[in-house]
Amino acid sequence: MKDDVYWMGIALREANKAADLGEVPIGAVVVRDGSVLGRGHNLRESRHDPTAHAEMIAIRQAARRSDNWRLSGATLYVTVEPCVMCMGGILLARIDRVVFGCHDPKAGAAGSLYDLSADSRLNHRVTLTAGVRGAECAATISSFFASLRKRKRQQKDTID
Repeated sequence: MKDDVYWMGIALREANKAADLGEVPIGAVVVRDGSVLGRGHNLRESRHDPTAHAEMIAIRQAARRSDNWRLSGATLYVTVEPCVMCMGGILLARIDRVVFGCHDPKAGAAGSLYDLSADSRLNHRVTLTAGVRGAECAATISSFFASLRKRKRQQKDTID
Protein backbone atom coordinates (compact mmCIF):
# COMPACT_ATOMS: atom_id res chain seq x y z
CA MET A 1 0.00 0.00 0.00
CA LYS A 2 1.23 3.47 -0.83
CA ASP A 3 1.62 5.47 2.35
CA ASP A 4 3.15 8.77 3.48
CA VAL A 5 6.67 7.32 3.36
CA TYR A 6 6.15 6.21 -0.25
CA TRP A 7 4.76 9.57 -1.44
CA MET A 8 7.51 11.48 0.39
CA GLY A 9 9.97 9.40 -1.64
CA ILE A 10 8.50 10.91 -4.80
CA ALA A 11 8.83 14.39 -3.28
CA LEU A 12 12.47 13.61 -2.45
CA ARG A 13 13.10 12.61 -6.07
CA GLU A 14 11.70 15.99 -7.10
CA ALA A 15 14.04 17.66 -4.58
CA ASN A 16 16.98 15.87 -6.18
CA LYS A 17 15.93 17.23 -9.58
CA ALA A 18 16.12 20.73 -8.11
CA ALA A 19 19.57 20.04 -6.66
CA ASP A 20 20.79 18.79 -10.04
CA LEU A 21 19.82 22.21 -11.45
CA GLY A 22 21.58 24.09 -8.65
CA GLU A 23 18.24 25.00 -7.07
CA VAL A 24 17.45 24.68 -3.37
CA PRO A 25 16.44 21.01 -3.17
CA ILE A 26 12.78 21.07 -2.22
CA GLY A 27 10.29 18.78 -3.89
CA ALA A 28 6.52 18.41 -3.72
CA VAL A 29 3.79 16.12 -4.97
CA VAL A 30 -0.01 16.49 -4.82
CA VAL A 31 -1.87 13.19 -4.42
CA ARG A 32 -5.57 12.37 -4.47
CA ASP A 33 -7.21 8.96 -4.50
CA GLY A 34 -3.84 7.23 -4.81
CA SER A 35 -2.77 9.15 -7.92
CA VAL A 36 -0.30 11.96 -8.50
CA LEU A 37 -2.10 15.08 -9.70
CA GLY A 38 0.92 17.36 -9.68
CA ARG A 39 4.59 17.41 -8.88
CA GLY A 40 7.22 20.08 -8.69
CA HIS A 41 10.62 21.13 -7.50
CA ASN A 42 12.11 24.52 -6.83
CA LEU A 43 12.84 26.52 -9.99
CA ARG A 44 13.26 30.05 -8.60
CA GLU A 45 16.76 30.51 -9.97
CA SER A 46 16.09 28.85 -13.34
CA ARG A 47 12.90 30.77 -13.98
CA HIS A 48 13.97 34.00 -12.26
CA ASP A 49 10.64 33.73 -10.45
CA PRO A 50 10.31 34.18 -6.69
CA THR A 51 7.03 32.21 -6.75
CA ALA A 52 8.49 29.12 -8.45
CA HIS A 53 8.49 27.08 -5.24
CA ALA A 54 8.01 23.31 -5.45
CA GLU A 55 4.59 23.49 -3.77
CA MET A 56 3.25 26.20 -6.06
CA ILE A 57 4.39 24.34 -9.17
CA ALA A 58 2.81 21.10 -7.95
CA ILE A 59 -0.45 22.86 -7.00
CA ARG A 60 -0.69 24.60 -10.38
CA GLN A 61 -0.13 21.33 -12.21
CA ALA A 62 -2.68 19.52 -10.03
CA ALA A 63 -5.31 22.21 -10.65
CA ARG A 64 -4.73 22.04 -14.41
CA ARG A 65 -4.95 18.24 -14.44
CA SER A 66 -8.08 18.32 -12.28
CA ASP A 67 -9.60 21.08 -14.38
CA ASN A 68 -10.48 22.67 -11.05
CA TRP A 69 -8.67 25.00 -8.70
CA ARG A 70 -10.31 23.30 -5.73
CA LEU A 71 -8.14 20.36 -4.69
CA SER A 72 -10.37 19.07 -1.92
CA GLY A 73 -9.48 15.55 -0.86
CA ALA A 74 -5.84 16.02 -1.89
CA THR A 75 -2.68 15.68 0.16
CA LEU A 76 0.45 17.71 -0.56
CA TYR A 77 3.75 16.01 0.27
CA VAL A 78 6.70 18.38 0.51
CA THR A 79 10.23 17.80 1.73
CA VAL A 80 10.45 21.04 3.74
CA GLU A 81 7.80 22.89 5.74
CA PRO A 82 5.92 25.31 3.47
CA CYS A 83 6.51 29.07 3.66
CA VAL A 84 3.78 31.70 4.04
CA MET A 85 3.24 32.00 0.29
CA CYS A 86 2.94 28.25 -0.19
CA MET A 87 0.64 27.81 2.81
CA GLY A 88 -1.51 30.56 1.29
CA GLY A 89 -1.66 28.59 -1.96
CA ILE A 90 -2.45 25.39 -0.07
CA LEU A 91 -5.32 27.07 1.77
CA LEU A 92 -6.69 28.72 -1.37
CA ALA A 93 -6.56 25.38 -3.22
CA ARG A 94 -8.54 23.76 -0.38
CA ILE A 95 -5.96 20.99 0.03
CA ASP A 96 -7.00 18.84 3.00
CA ARG A 97 -3.66 17.66 4.27
CA VAL A 98 0.02 18.62 4.14
CA VAL A 99 2.76 16.12 4.95
CA PHE A 100 6.26 17.55 5.23
CA GLY A 101 9.66 16.15 6.00
CA CYS A 102 11.53 18.73 8.04
CA HIS A 103 10.76 22.03 9.68
CA ASP A 104 12.01 25.34 8.31
CA PRO A 105 12.87 27.49 11.35
CA LYS A 106 13.61 30.53 9.16
CA ALA A 107 10.50 30.61 6.97
CA GLY A 108 8.09 27.85 7.98
CA ALA A 109 4.37 28.65 8.11
CA ALA A 110 3.16 25.25 9.27
CA GLY A 111 4.33 25.48 12.86
CA SER A 112 7.84 26.97 12.93
CA LEU A 113 7.36 30.73 12.54
CA TYR A 114 3.62 30.71 11.87
CA ASP A 115 0.88 28.12 11.77
CA LEU A 116 -1.53 29.11 9.04
CA SER A 117 -2.98 25.59 8.93
CA ALA A 118 -5.29 26.16 11.88
CA ASP A 119 -5.82 29.93 11.86
CA SER A 120 -9.47 30.35 12.82
CA ARG A 121 -9.67 33.64 10.92
CA LEU A 122 -9.29 31.77 7.62
CA ASN A 123 -12.07 29.82 5.93
CA HIS A 124 -10.10 26.58 5.43
CA ARG A 125 -8.08 24.36 7.75
CA VAL A 126 -5.30 21.98 6.78
CA THR A 127 -4.28 18.86 8.67
CA LEU A 128 -0.50 18.68 9.13
CA THR A 129 1.80 15.70 9.48
CA ALA A 130 5.43 16.60 10.11
CA GLY A 131 8.60 14.54 10.17
CA VAL A 132 7.91 11.96 7.45
CA ARG A 133 11.38 10.92 6.29
CA GLY A 134 12.48 13.99 8.21
CA ALA A 135 16.12 13.06 8.65
CA GLU A 136 16.49 12.35 4.93
CA CYS A 137 14.76 15.61 3.97
CA ALA A 138 16.88 17.62 6.42
CA ALA A 139 20.08 15.96 5.17
CA THR A 140 19.18 16.85 1.57
CA ILE A 141 18.86 20.54 2.47
CA SER A 142 21.87 20.58 4.82
CA SER A 143 24.22 18.96 2.33
CA PHE A 144 23.11 21.34 -0.42
CA PHE A 145 23.86 24.42 1.68
CA ALA A 146 27.13 22.94 3.01
CA SER A 147 28.24 22.36 -0.58
CA LEU A 148 27.17 25.87 -1.55
CA ARG A 149 29.14 27.41 1.34
CA LYS A 150 32.19 25.33 0.39
CA ARG A 151 32.02 26.50 -3.25
CA LYS A 152 31.73 30.12 -2.14
CA ARG A 153 34.76 29.77 0.15
CA GLN A 154 36.76 28.22 -2.70
CA GLN A 155 35.77 31.03 -5.06
CA LYS A 156 36.73 33.60 -2.43
CA ASP A 157 40.09 31.89 -1.88
CA THR A 158 40.73 31.86 -5.64
CA ILE A 159 40.05 35.59 -5.88
CA ASP A 160 42.23 36.42 -2.85
